[in-house]
Amino acid sequence: MSITPHGGGLVNRFAPEGAREALLETAKTLPHIEVDAYAAFDIDGIAKGLFSPLTGFMGAEETERVLENMELRPGIPWTIPILLPMQANAVASVEVGDKIAIDDERGDTVAIMQVEEKFQLDQQRLVEKVYRTTDTGHPGVAYSLSRGDVYLAGPINVLAERCVEHQDYNLTPVQTRAAFEERGWRRIVAFQTRNPIHRAHEYLTKCALEMCDGLLIHPLMGTTKSDDIPGDVRMQCYHALLENYYPADHVMLSIMPVNMRYAGPREAVMHAIVRKNYGCTHFIVGRDHAGVGNFYGSYDAHYIFDEIDPVALGITPLFFEHAFFSKRTNEMATKKTCPGTNEDHIFLSGTKVREMLSNGEAPPPEFTRPEVARILIDWATQQA
Repeated sequence: MSITPHGGGLVNRFAPEGAREALLETAKTLPHIEVDAYAAFDIDGIAKGLFSPLTGFMGAEETERVLENMELRPGIPWTIPILLPMQANAVASVEVGDKIAIDDERGDTVAIMQVEEKFQLDQQRLVEKVYRTTDTGHPGVAYSLSRGDVYLAGPINVLAERCVEHQDYNLTPVQTRAAFEERGWRRIVAFQTRNPIHRAHEYLTKCALEMCDGLLIHPLMGTTKSDDIPGDVRMQCYHALLENYYPADHVMLSIMPVNMRYAGPREAVMHAIVRKNYGCTHFIVGRDHAGVGNFYGSYDAHYIFDEIDPVALGITPLFFEHAFFSKRTNEMATKKTCPGTNEDHIFLSGTKVREMLSNGEAPPPEFTRPEVARILIDWATQQA
């Protein structure tokens, strides 16, 4: 029996296929607003049920409850508002009760919205609550403050799925749930990543797999920082690992078309909720999950789950400490499982690895598998 979606049911906001042509014709008669790729990914996520139980962009009351109480409604945990900010001049003529067409950054009409609210927020308070900082050096803060300060809310009817690179792996929650059932998996653990999987990640996923039937490797493929490794390179790395180091009967690769917000603790909870909607029962939360720079403590993303009712959350977080290669035991470990001092432990940060790649150096085998190292050094050489 599969896990119940968040809020009780899996949302589908795609217009019925037979009605899409008529709705596109209707859209031609409506006022149009244009959104960026970030908002377009959120529209796609709402449509597919990734953000169940949302049926559209959130209003003022829901947003306030999320900011203050970390719940969408009583008994439904939620930590990051899903909002549609607009510049005031772009929506000056839009009024509550209107229907509007939404065009994405590619120029395609992707949705029709019934505008139920038009409101403003204290943006400094918004970013402080979500990101725990107002520092514009934080990419999520900088993005949020760069958008307009007028918000539109209401249900959406979405006209087409947003196609992305590696679309064959862009499985919807309906499809992943069906795949889990076909495989006979009852306990499924999801692993969130926006980077290639290195040895420490491999260790965490295999520890988690020991207590579950299946592992969903679920890389985020929405908008990310410009210096993150591109999605096509990451996919090559995932395939190399799956072909050589994971058991095919217990591992599945699918992508998650959601924006990276870099919101640390609050985003860790949202990542768990989204994976619950995909049908996962467990979720790996590692060191500095969804963090960026030095804005969060190493285990802040663990501690926030103490503030969330586990029954209402409905998915089991699995907490892991910082993994390293132990020269003493000649294997991956954490301080919970390995004796010795820091001198015996080999840690490599993503920043250090990027430095090595930029200098034409391959990451060492203690950090990454040789197949992955070759892919990364080939990519870095092409960038030079």
